[in-house]
Amino acid sequence: MSQANPYVLVLYYSSYGTTKTLAYAIAQGIEEAGMTARIRTVPTVAPETTASKPAIPDEGDLYCTMDDLKDCSGLALGSPTHFGNMAAPMKYFWDNTVTLWLAGNLQNKPASVFTATGSMHGGQESTLLTMMLPLMHHGMIIVGVPYAEPALNRTHRGGTPYGASHVSGALHDQPVNDDERELGIAQGRRLAISARALAQANWQR
Repeated sequence: MSQANPYVLVLYYSSYGTTKTLAYAIAQGIEEAGMTARIRTVPTVAPETTASKPAIPDEGDLYCTMDDLKDCSGLALGSPTHFGNMAAPMKYFWDNTVTLWLAGNLQNKPASVFTATGSMHGGQESTLLTMMLPLMHHGMIIVGVPYAEPALNRTHRGGTPYGASHVSGALHDQPVNDDERELGIAQGRRLAISARALAQANWQR
């Protein structure tokens, strides 16, 4: 690794807490694979342009900085589904990463995505696929969840080959179940192993 203390960034936004639960399952898998997981979130966005959030939240995980993103060895990106796409706070965060794109700071690093919806057919796969697009523009390498994972063949709620997912129910009162958690852990483990391997790759032409 080029860094003294390499880490995989787990960056999420969560409205009801279930995307956060998946984020921590993915972080568990990263740590089990022998890498450090750095968990970060993003602030909400307000309709009033003068409103702003403090640099450090009152509680919970720290907000992600551009340095957190720039220096990571890999990335797990999570957001609840809002009309088949990532939530506005996460989209706003990525809209402000142009400087990193210009510098190529994320090129050749592995990335994976995860999400949660209230309904079974609430746009999970479209959200996961569209979340991949800015990562591909940054030159990142997408890591999914293979069908070699038993829970992917077993699950009756969340879980896709595009990334871990959760169905929280119309009232968002359904907890992350065992299969969904297992897929999150597996995704984190695979991401960490990929980060370690890609860091050793020779990308010179």
